[in-house]
Amino acid sequence: MEFFNSFMNMMFATFGDQAQLVLMGILGGMLVLLAIPFMMSKEEDPLDKLRDQQQRGSQAGDERQRLRQAKGNKQLGKYAKLLEPKDAEEYSAIRLKLIQAGYRDKDAVRMFHFMQMALGLGFLVLGLLYFTFVISGENVSTQKMMAYVLGPGLAGYFLPKYWITRRIDTRKEQIESGFPDSLDMMLVCVEAGQSLDQSIVRVANELHHSFPFLADEYEIVAQEMKAGKDKIAVLNDMSERCGVQDVASFVTVLIQSTSFGTSIAEALRVYAGEMRDKRVMRAEEKANKLPTKMTLATMMLTVPPLLIILVGPSAVGITELGNMGQ
Repeated sequence: MEFFNSFMNMMFATFGDQAQLVLMGILGGMLVLLAIPFMMSKEEDPLDKLRDQQQRGSQAGDERQRLRQAKGNKQLGKYAKLLEPKDAEEYSAIRLKLIQAGYRDKDAVRMFHFMQMALGLGFLVLGLLYFTFVISGENVSTQKMMAYVLGPGLAGYFLPKYWITRRIDTRKEQIESGFPDSLDMMLVCVEAGQSLDQSIVRVANELHHSFPFLADEYEIVAQEMKAGKDKIAVLNDMSERCGVQDVASFVTVLIQSTSFGTSIAEALRVYAGEMRDKRVMRAEEKANKLPTKMTLATMMLTVPPLLIILVGPSAVGITELGNMGQ
C-alpha cells in the first residue's frame, strides 16, 4: 500500500493534473497488448491436423512434392483471422498491390498487416515513452500529448503502405525503362529462328543485371509456359503483375497476333519501333519539365543573396543615419 501511495504521489508530482490520463493510457496500452494474442488466436483446422498427421506418418517423399505441398508460415497462419481482410475484393486488391511491388509469397498479405500492426504499436509505445520521460516535465496540453503519443503510432501504421507504394512506382519505372530494349532483343531472337518461348528465356537471362524486375517477369512467363499453362492466360497475368500500360498493350498485340495467325516478328518489329519512339518522347518530356522545376530552386538560391547585396548597404546606411539623428 505504501508503494502504491508513493507511486501515485510521484505520478502527480511529475504529470500534475494529467497523471490520471497518463495512467489510463498506460493501462489501456497494456490491456491491448495482453488481449492481442487471444484475439489473434485461431483454432487449428481439423483438415490441417489430419494432413499433418498423414505427412508425419508417411515416409519422406520427393523434395519437389514436399515443396508443392508446403504451406505458408504457420505462425502467421494462426493469426489469419485478424491479419487478413474479410472482404474478398479488399483482399484481392491488397494482394495485387503486393504482387506489383514484387512480393509474391502466399503470406504477403498477412505479413503486410502484421507489419502495420507491429510498427503502429511499436511507434506508439516509443511515443508514450518519449512523452513520459522527456516531455512530461513541462506544462503541455492534452492536444500536444496526443500528438506526441498518437503521431508516431499513426506514422508507424502507414509506413508499410508508403513503402509498398514507393516500391510499386520504382518497379514500374524500371519496367518502362527496360521494356523497349527487351522488345529489340526479343525481335532479334525471333528473327534468328527461335520460338517466342525460347526468346523470352534468352531475354530474361540478358536483362538480369540491368533490369532485374523485368527479367523476373519474363522468367515467370517462361516457367509458366513450360508448365503447360495457356499462353494467353500467362500473358494476361504478366500484364496484371506489371501494372504498366506499355506491357498491357504489348500483351494485347501478342494475343491478337496469335489469334489471327499473323507473324509475331512483324508485330514485334512495329511495336518495338513504337516503344523506342515513346521512350524518346518520355525523355523529351522530362527535359522540358526540368527548367520549370529548377525555377523555384534558382529563385531560392539566387534572389536572397542578391537582395542582401543590393539592399544590405542601404539598410545599414539608413540605420546609421537614424542613430546620428537621435
